[in-house]
Formats: sequence, structure tokens, C-alpha cells
Amino acid sequence: MTALTMSSTLGDLLKYELNGNCSRETVTLKSGTNYALGPVLGKITGSGKYRLSPAAQVVGDEGAETAIGVLIESVDATAPDKTGLVVARGPAIVSKTALVFDASVDQAAEKSAKHAQLAAAGTVPATLPDPTPRLTANRASTNPRRGPNHFEETRSPR
Repeated sequence: MTALTMSSTLGDLLKYELNGNCSRETVTLKSGTNYALGPVLGKITGSGKYRLSPAAQVVGDEGAETAIGVLIESVDATAPDKTGLVVARGPAIVSKTALVFDASVDQAAEKSAKHAQLAAAGTVPATLPDPTPRLTANRASTNPRRGPNHFEETRSPR
């Protein structure tokens, strides 16, 4: 049987946003990257374009080392610069587990620094419990009044 994999959705990333009209911004993304949902972005001071926020300053992309927003859509900007929708200010809460970092941000301390930079901009990365109950079908019903094809809802341990 083929296993189906569902890609991440906006609901996996954005957990709370007070007002999308105030917290979102359309920005220009620097070309050369296929941006998935949820990358942590920094703004290049010289051009005003956004790119994945690196762990340290990159020559030619000064300013992008400070994380100031999260891209809330997938954008393929491999060839020309493209526009994308960013949560640039809060109050907003994003899931820590759904954030995508630049390859240079690979240490826990660097990720924590990016989380703090986002929080300073009003977008708080948080580890939240999964609100979706984990349901499994129990085909072997323990209730004798129900038939053998009755499915009961059982909650699996977290």
C-alpha cells in the first residue's frame, strides 16, 4: 500500500495571529532559493530584499543575519526575485518545529538566537501541544450490542 505524505500547511506553522492585515507584509525575496513554508528571514540592508537569515553576517547581504520575519507561503525564487507573504510583526505565534532555518543555523544556540530575534519583532516561536486528538479505529468492539464492523474512537497515548 502506498503511503501518502501531507506537506506542511499554514496551520502547522502559524498558531496565532491577532490581525493578518496588520502583521503581514508582502516582500521581495532574493533569487537563488526555493523557499518552503516557514523559513526564518532577514532583510538585506542594501537592497531591501529578504533572504534566509544566516547565523553570521554574509558579505553583500549585510543585515540579513537578524531574523525579522517568517515566510508563510512556499515561493520558488530560484531564477528571478519573487514576492512573498511574511509575518513581519506581531502579535503572532509560530510553531518552533515548523520553522526552516538557513543551513548555517545548525546549532541549538544559533536557533535560540533566531527565536529571540523573531520574538523581539513580535513573532513568538513557541512549542505548543498538538491540539489534534490522536484517534485510531478499534475494529474489535467491546460493546456486545454493536456489530463486528462498528468502529469505536480510542485515544492513543501521547
